[in-house]
Amino acid sequence: MSTPRTISIPVAGAPLLEVERLTVTFPTSSGPVDVVRGSSFRVDEGQTLGIVGESGSGKSMTSLAIMGLLPRGGTATGSARLFGHELLGRSDRDLRRIRGDRIAMVFQDPLSSLNPYYTVGLQITEAYRAHRGGSRAAARKVAIEALDRVRIADPERRFDQYPHQFSGGMRQRIMIAMAICLEPDLVICDEPTTALDVTVQAQILELLKDLQRGTGMGMVFITHDLAVVSRVADDVLVMKDGAEVERGTVEQIFTAPKATYTRALLDALPRIDDPFETLKGVQA
Repeated sequence: MSTPRTISIPVAGAPLLEVERLTVTFPTSSGPVDVVRGSSFRVDEGQTLGIVGESGSGKSMTSLAIMGLLPRGGTATGSARLFGHELLGRSDRDLRRIRGDRIAMVFQDPLSSLNPYYTVGLQITEAYRAHRGGSRAAARKVAIEALDRVRIADPERRFDQYPHQFSGGMRQRIMIAMAICLEPDLVICDEPTTALDVTVQAQILELLKDLQRGTGMGMVFITHDLAVVSRVADDVLVMKDGAEVERGTVEQIFTAPKATYTRALLDALPRIDDPFETLKGVQA
């Protein structure tokens, strides 16, 4: 028998995800430190928000707070609402039911996220059965369909293979298949293309956009790569030192950035039309 969804009735007029004044704090020997400071944004159904910034800017901690996956000692305050229902402060049991079912996450390194001792098919079916129940045969059918949707050839055969038998790009596709097999409302992608070459990266980005068009899911795409953001996002949140620097549409951010730091990030992008250009560092 299927497990009922934890958040089944959206609050009237509520966006898919609304984050307000999110602050993430960790204890240190010198006292508490805020690694995310008052972040606010929203994501509507079918929309992609790109969160961009350098390492240590608070991008990933923002997503982990929403998912209820902060490292030990971390606390989150403020608000993060899915269809108007508060996520912060929920019990671990509630969050386990929401993760994967309503909100899924695709991590940067699929090799460390996939268990090398189990076939990829088993790992997808276990995630499906944990939330939906059902028989192994039914879960296998769903998993094979998910592998086919992420364009893995011969999914019936590859269902029984192990992670090491796939390339880096294919493993990332498997992680996406695992994320979408439960048809979540929101997918958070945390640097999912960083370790991939540019050709495979382009394929993964196009795959995510195709899946979004087909399902209407919302997406939060976390990256340090502004070029990637320009290809996938509708809106952009720029972060630095845990705080929001600037927020706007892709067009606003790329054509008329207001913040000095955003302009520095854009200036640091290499230009293909000037092969002799001196690369600039981010000074802001």
